[in-house]
Amino acid sequence: MHQNRRFLVALTCGLTLATPSLLWAQAAPAEPLTAPALVAVDNIHNADTAWLMVSTALVLLMTLPGIALFYGGMVRRHNVINTMASVVGIAAVVSVLWFALAYSLAFTPGDGTLAGWIGGAQRMGFAGLDFLGASGQVAVSHIAPHVPESVFAMFQLTFAIITCALVVGALVERMRFGALLLFAGLWLLLVYAPVAHWVWEPGGWLAQLGALDFAGGAVVHINAGAAALVCAYALGPRQGYGREPFIPFNLGLTMAGTGLLWVGWFGFNAGSALAADGRAGLALAVTHIAAAAGAVAWMGAEWLARKRASLLGLCSGVVAGLVAITPAAGFVTPRSALIIGLVAGVACYWGATGLKRRLRADDSLDVFGVHGVGGLVGALLTGVLADPAISGLEGSLLKQLIACVAVLAYSVLMTAVVLWITSRFARLRVREGDERAGLDLALHNEQLGH
Repeated sequence: MHQNRRFLVALTCGLTLATPSLLWAQAAPAEPLTAPALVAVDNIHNADTAWLMVSTALVLLMTLPGIALFYGGMVRRHNVINTMASVVGIAAVVSVLWFALAYSLAFTPGDGTLAGWIGGAQRMGFAGLDFLGASGQVAVSHIAPHVPESVFAMFQLTFAIITCALVVGALVERMRFGALLLFAGLWLLLVYAPVAHWVWEPGGWLAQLGALDFAGGAVVHINAGAAALVCAYALGPRQGYGREPFIPFNLGLTMAGTGLLWVGWFGFNAGSALAADGRAGLALAVTHIAAAAGAVAWMGAEWLARKRASLLGLCSGVVAGLVAITPAAGFVTPRSALIIGLVAGVACYWGATGLKRRLRADDSLDVFGVHGVGGLVGALLTGVLADPAISGLEGSLLKQLIACVAVLAYSVLMTAVVLWITSRFARLRVREGDERAGLDLALHNEQLGH
């Protein structure tokens, strides 16, 4: 009964937010759209390919082991293994589904009236990522025709993995492992892939709006933040939430995870230039500046509010700055990056404290407070601070606002639907006794040594 009530609340919230959706893309295509194709290997740019391969490894490093350590250090001792297993399990499930279905849905042109909404079947069933050395041909995507499609598809896979893994932070210590993996697979196909198509595939209906999102502020952070909030409401709070102290297992692990996220984010943002060029170099620099500014701003806000600065606050501030610069990285100057990082640090501190109390959701590790709020801040400030001299594109605060509402609404509504579908096949929450004992032993029959 309580679970059904939570789903009703989540669905009502989604329907309330579900306004006509307009989102963003980097620019309307300059040439007629074409499908992915085979080209001569001489067309491949070796330096760009090398940089994108390195970026792929860096972004995967953000999840494995970055997110696993970041989240694992913040949960209680008897749930560390489950938290890390959830991240690894999601990475595996998403990887298989990506090449079987999701990549084609996200990054190939659609058919007929659905072209703007969802991709076609050109690359389904592990097909299309060809390298035909004997005939000197290689498959390329129409989005990045100067690099092998296998590299482009792998790079985009790492974004899908980390987006799904981020949601784990809202539901740790209380969701069944099998239900989580089923939810992640459905969410990839029904939420992540369509939004990625709308935003990044040139024929996507949102790709014509002109709102700006360089590296996934919408597809990754607003999307994951909204989904996390719905999951927190649907599952309900952890036992003892608000009444018992929840002591993090090891903030040293969280610090190590933060470092991996910071370094990996260079691939996340600079890699999104899809080339080893000046724009990638700028994205690299502004990413670092915003991360540092976010840490300084969070530390300052915490010092004013609590008369101290914490390691967890510093780590959270770094991530806040990184999140906020993501949609802006290829459009803003270093000075603007400083502003974005400072604003995000303060806004996300409020998101993880004051806003969290008002929302009354046990978003365990503040996914919405940091990623949702940070993504919104970054997207809106991109509309104000985007410099046409960098990309030739004008920012628009109105378009960015419409974009934020659109992604938030779709993610809230469809996440509630995906949770409902998942609940028809598997019970979502662990039993009360298992939750008290900890999910490591209850679900995995493993525990940390003493």
